Amino acid sequence: MTFSIAARDPETGAFGVAVTTSGLAVGSRCPYAKAGIGAVLTQHRTDPRLGPLGLQLLSRGLTAEETLAALVAGREDAKWRQVAVVDAAGRTAAWHGSEIYSHHGHAARDGAIAIGNLLCSETLPDAMLDCFHRRSGEPLELRLVGALEAGLEAGGELGRLKSAGLLIVRNEDFAWMDLRVDRSADPIAELRSLAVDYAPVAAEFERRVVLPETVPNDAAMEKAHAALLASRN
Repeated sequence: MTFSIAARDPETGAFGVAVTTSGLAVGSRCPYAKAGIGAVLTQHRTDPRLGPLGLQLLSRGLTAEETLAALVAGREDAKWRQVAVVDAAGRTAAWHGSEIYSHHGHAARDGAIAIGNLLCSETLPDAMLDCFHRRSGEPLELRLVGALEAGLEAGGELGRLKSAGLLIVRNEDFAWMDLRVDRSADPIAELRSLAVDYAPVAAEFERRVVLPETVPNDAAMEKAHAALLASRN
């Protein structure tokens, strides 16, 4: 009941993942990424343990194919899972368990992979990648959300979408952008709106973490704080 995309931006080295589904709070379960390491998507009877484990394997130098093989090797429950991986070199790999009974599949090229299950159209992953690469001049967050929109236009999944998530990592251990729409009648549209509004302040939030001493105090907030203290004395 999910379709998603993971990609490495060749210009910046950033990793981004975007996902949507007819279930609630998909952003809390399916997308994982680590700066300089790679990205993992885990879905269809989702096992969120596979995301962090996949990133650990990638951090040891395993390729996307090697990581995927290690994630499913010897696991009886792997037959229920669907997984996609992108590594630091932009190589991709995907797994589709034998118990995924619906229309499902993936498409991969040029450092990006789109994957889905319980789809209305088997061409949906290709439509997502076509859109992602066609918009190469746009910011990564808009390309990723655009790929979800293209997937919806290509038929979407069998259920009505309820949630969506977007995760982008750049140079730090924390996310550059981690946005979630946990329940909505139009989650992809809300995700786009969030991404557009958040992008202009993302660098400032990063600066507050890395270089807090360079961030000037807000004069209005200082004045309000002083007034509050005075009122208590």
